[in-house]
Amino acid sequence: MQNPRSGLEPSEAAARLVAEGPNELPQGDRRTPLRIVMEVLREPMLALLIGGGAIYFLLGDVRGAAVLLAFAVLSVAITVVQEVRTERVLEALRDLTSPRALVVRGGQRVRIAGREVVRGDLVVLSEGDRVPADARVIEAQDLQADESLLTGESMAVRKRAIGPAEAGDRPRPGGEDLPYVYSGSLVVRGSALAEVVATGARSEIGRIGQALRDTASEAPRLQTQTRRAVRLFAVGGGAVSLLVVLLHGLTRGAWLDGVLAGIAVGMSMLPEEFPVVLTVFMAMGAWRISRARVLTRRAAAIETLGSATILCTDKTGTLTENRMALAELRLPDGRTLRAGAPSPEAGEFMALAAAGRQASAAEPVDPMERAFHNFAPGTDDPILQTYGLRPDLLAMSNVRASKADPANFDIAAKGAPEAIARLCRLDAASRARLDAATDAMAREGLRVLGIAAARHETGELPSSHADFDFEFRGLVGLADPLRASVPDAVRECRAAGIRVAMITGDYPQTAQAIARAAGIDAARVVSGSELAAMDGSTLARCIADTSVFARIMPEQKLRIVEALKANGGIVAMTGDGVNDAPSLKAANIGIAMGGRGTDVAREAAGLVLLDDDFGSIVKAIRLGRRIYDNLRKAMAFILAVHVPVAGLALLPLLFGMPPVFGPIHIAFLEMVIDPVCSLVFEAEEAEPDVMQRPPRDPDEPLFSVVLIGWGVVQGCGALAIVAGIYLAAWARGMPVDELRALTFFALVASIVALIFVNRARGASLRAALFRPNAALAAVLIVVATVLAAALSWPTIRTLFAFGPLHADDMAVVAAAGVLLLALMEGVKLLRAR
Repeated sequence: MQNPRSGLEPSEAAARLVAEGPNELPQGDRRTPLRIVMEVLREPMLALLIGGGAIYFLLGDVRGAAVLLAFAVLSVAITVVQEVRTERVLEALRDLTSPRALVVRGGQRVRIAGREVVRGDLVVLSEGDRVPADARVIEAQDLQADESLLTGESMAVRKRAIGPAEAGDRPRPGGEDLPYVYSGSLVVRGSALAEVVATGARSEIGRIGQALRDTASEAPRLQTQTRRAVRLFAVGGGAVSLLVVLLHGLTRGAWLDGVLAGIAVGMSMLPEEFPVVLTVFMAMGAWRISRARVLTRRAAAIETLGSATILCTDKTGTLTENRMALAELRLPDGRTLRAGAPSPEAGEFMALAAAGRQASAAEPVDPMERAFHNFAPGTDDPILQTYGLRPDLLAMSNVRASKADPANFDIAAKGAPEAIARLCRLDAASRARLDAATDAMAREGLRVLGIAAARHETGELPSSHADFDFEFRGLVGLADPLRASVPDAVRECRAAGIRVAMITGDYPQTAQAIARAAGIDAARVVSGSELAAMDGSTLARCIADTSVFARIMPEQKLRIVEALKANGGIVAMTGDGVNDAPSLKAANIGIAMGGRGTDVAREAAGLVLLDDDFGSIVKAIRLGRRIYDNLRKAMAFILAVHVPVAGLALLPLLFGMPPVFGPIHIAFLEMVIDPVCSLVFEAEEAEPDVMQRPPRDPDEPLFSVVLIGWGVVQGCGALAIVAGIYLAAWARGMPVDELRALTFFALVASIVALIFVNRARGASLRAALFRPNAALAAVLIVVATVLAAALSWPTIRTLFAFGPLHADDMAVVAAAGVLLLALMEGVKLLRAR
């Protein structure tokens, strides 16, 4: 049985922990290394490599079998290492240190891990503590809590002890004088004793987490399209491979050789590079985006960045710095000073700010008190007594000994302007001027505090600070300042055809002021109460021309995002709080704040801003567009490459000529040259107009008719040139091993030419040849080295069954590449015209 002040007995707490579970949110399935390996083993190209190795082994070619199996193992190893490293990064995010809690158990105060807090625990809360679970306040001393991670409101709210007759369901977070504190909120002032009423999934955070689990994530469209394309090619390639095996076996009687030929044809027709290249682009894209201080959690977010049409952003901690700062000081005679503006009367304004600092704690936790210390740093006399806030008088005062006048105490007070007016006993005219000034500052989105000061003879202090003879010193307006990078980022979004909308839990006046400063259209502000009264069709009309939403609850954020998506928008949603998590997951692109963000928000998002800088979002969008452009270039290149590879594998079989390529040659092309060349396209610079175009149509297929047609045209050109060389050399009676080497080298030269052809979207031979690309230089060096080794190193030459090539043969190889490059650049020029 629990004693009201001694807390749970340890045995009862342990029993409840077992019965109700730890104080944490349920986590989804995690990908183990074994699971990742099993996913990789299902890839069809891996099966072809292993099958080819087995056939080589049956034929007695152990070296050929070893090479193909080595390719297979390398493919598995690279993929598994990359995926496991990604999972470890996510695991580190999931296992960020949970807050510890000070609880009363068995009459003793003990500090335990936050996950061990159970229902019924008595939690001791002090300034700076993170509340570990939802709890009712039993005792409170000047308690204030920052609930911005739950509500989006940047201001701390007052808390009070629960009354003896109060009962019923606990209210939602937000608002003043609630007798409840909520998991994830921060105590910024005072202390309290609270009884836990809900933990884990049953807390307010848990409710949001449940909405998060019930919300489906956006499927990766490019991955789906790529897999569909690979399946179609696999079916066609499989049918052709089977036909090759049957023809080879029935006409030549060599069934094992027929199987090898069939595997070679299948490998040549199966563009397994599509998913490989997509994976490489997403991994490298994630790395490049991380250099812009953005962590990628889901590849689908990178895929969708280039098509984002609407960027929905939270205010607190996203557009703003999530800290309070003095923005305006106003003296009793009406003179004002904006923060950062020079003034010949700065001394009077600094005295006003210093009085506000003296009315604050010596080592403040409250954001507003920190703002006074930051604006007017100094060393004050020790605090002798503090008069805290009361529901009937929303002001607080500090009493300090005066070194300048030991016979008197110095008293400084700050609080709501109307409360300070009462303390100063202002007359009606002065109160009218004060109210007008307060309203003017509030319309600018400022949190307004009144400041007063008094002196009192040393000796016994009164029971209430209302008994001091205060003098009104002025008004101070505080604001959560706009991030410096935000206006430029908003302008760049607008230039790129991306609309920016603010969705916040803060007050409409504050939201409107911040939106105007950021450059967001603030002509209309829709509040949460207005939104709640709208049906679906009304909301659809409203969101078409509204960019600022204020006093919005978490479920309303989700409703707005879903309505924007229903209107055809591709929505990117930024946020840092628990309240943002469902909308982050529902959005096409969820972007969480990494520094101030919560674990729940990071789990829900596809991207995480490591520096919490709104400007980084625009860099990520620019990189997303560049990634998609370069991905299309790479896919066109791969389509083009497969036409001559497949054609040269089929040509000898159709015309009764000796096979040019076996599985080992195809594997070399597929597993080395093509993936390495894809790195060249990934490293290509962004096109000059990348942020001047409107967002791309999200329904535009990656493998469009234009892209497929362009790839086939390039491939047919390469096939015509290389096949012409092959047929001419065969007609001249060139030995088979030399013919194979000449054809292979000519094909590689054509592949290199196709890299240059696809580097630039327009017809720019200069850009194709001279635009800097370190990856391209590395590829050319590697290709040249491998080809030189294949001719000069007997072991490799024997493995590939190559004969020697002469100077005139190498001239033909070089001419093939140059001719193809010139031909395709001419075609691009005609297309441009």
